[in-house]
Amino acid sequence: MKKTTQLKNMIQSDQLGFLMEAHNGLSAKIVQNTGFKGIWASGLSISAALGVRDNNEASWTQVLEVIEFMSDATDIPILLDGDTGYGNFNNMRRLVRKLEQRGIAGVCIEDKLFPKTNSFIDGEAQPLADMNEFCGKIKAAKDAQTDPDFVVVARVEAFIAGWGLEEALRRAEAYRLAGADAILMHSKKSNALEIKAFMEAWGNRHPVIIVPTKYYSTPTEQFREWGVSTVIWANHNVRSAITAMEKISERIFEDESLVNVEGTVASVSHIFELQGASELKEAEKKYLPTYGQEINAIILAASRGAKFGELTKEIPKALLKVNGSPILHTLVDEFNQMGIKDISVVRGYGKEYINLENINVIDNDEFDKTKELYSLSLALEQIQGDTVISFGDILFKKYVLNELLNADEDIVLIVDSDVEEKEGYIDYVQTDQAYNRRQFNQVVNLEKMSTNLEDNEAVGEFIGLWKVNEKGAEIVRNAIDELMQNSSFEQLRLSDLFNHLVKANKVSVNYIRGSWLDVDNMVDLQKAGEL
Repeated sequence: MKKTTQLKNMIQSDQLGFLMEAHNGLSAKIVQNTGFKGIWASGLSISAALGVRDNNEASWTQVLEVIEFMSDATDIPILLDGDTGYGNFNNMRRLVRKLEQRGIAGVCIEDKLFPKTNSFIDGEAQPLADMNEFCGKIKAAKDAQTDPDFVVVARVEAFIAGWGLEEALRRAEAYRLAGADAILMHSKKSNALEIKAFMEAWGNRHPVIIVPTKYYSTPTEQFREWGVSTVIWANHNVRSAITAMEKISERIFEDESLVNVEGTVASVSHIFELQGASELKEAEKKYLPTYGQEINAIILAASRGAKFGELTKEIPKALLKVNGSPILHTLVDEFNQMGIKDISVVRGYGKEYINLENINVIDNDEFDKTKELYSLSLALEQIQGDTVISFGDILFKKYVLNELLNADEDIVLIVDSDVEEKEGYIDYVQTDQAYNRRQFNQVVNLEKMSTNLEDNEAVGEFIGLWKVNEKGAEIVRNAIDELMQNSSFEQLRLSDLFNHLVKANKVSVNYIRGSWLDVDNMVDLQKAGEL
């Protein structure tokens, strides 16, 4: 159903309807998600969000830009608080055309002079527009609309300006005859006696909208009994946002820390949810092909990295920052830039901190008792078709991933031909050919991988980045299934998988020279910023 039709049906219904205030795309999305069937685009709230007064200091084109974002973010109708129509009948006609173009369901205009003054500001004059001139503005709006269901609401400010019931009725009837789809009767008294008196005298001759900001203690059931069509909760989202932001800002200023507020505010992932990040992820899979292929990735990031001491007291080493960005985030960005959008991360230590919106997560809750092959086995179902597999603590130059993606072999490992003696476990490799710098795109076959190779046997170091195609994926899945029968499977490494594979299959090696780093200790972390 069109948004205009939704709003018109709500106003004309014999059931009391509700419009909730919003002032930007984010608050509009929240209003929709909480269940409201319509949105009040408040002039006061939009002005406040822009940091200006509610006296037409924000131009109508600036308001138009804000509500366009609100409309794009939601599927429910928006009624714009159009102040006085931003000018005369001609401005009104143009406004209606522009609102229809942006999917806005209706506009409410008030019978005061331009520039308007907010109805609740005490001590300022509240002069009313000439009634006949305002009727002409309503007629101009109705003549300008192309959608027959577009709603024009006439807001009567007689009570606000200090006039009595008789003037309120006289103006409301004139506006009804001029073509207004509903009357908004406004009052700033702390009780609803003016509204009640108007409703009794009005006799249900046309839909009436009210804004109980000042007479908020009146039971909603009373509005139903009086025959009110729609209630507008007019400014409470912007007011609650101000309260929350003031408290949070004051607390952070006083504490000079986020520790006392982080658990009390919305998560970044919730922001992504409201922004529709998941839809973009699916759209990218559909519209951004990777070299004509569907490629997914698995990142193994379950370990803590105890060598980093306090730096990894809470977070895994994959989240250590290099040049201001966590290593894992850099990896994901590199994959995304190459068109790889389907990324699964096997997390373990500090798993709650690995919560990027655009990844799938797989939990290795046995991270402290297992090695990387066990982590990979948890992602067995993700090894499908063309799959890139990476350690979560490595960094490399862009061309390295490009070379890997362009490889045609079933199973391909990236190996650094510069062999360096290092402490700890190192995946040294032995191949059927040493690196030949004169041979472009040299591809050789793996013979053995081990941390205990003799110096004359090791021709390179596996960097922790490899790829399989559809055939290779099936081979690897079968091999892992076989190794899982081993009683010591939890302690096996990727080198054990590759050594098992080469017994019956070809495992190819693509050589590089440098251009990567395994961030395994503090020295590596310092070097990483220079890569």
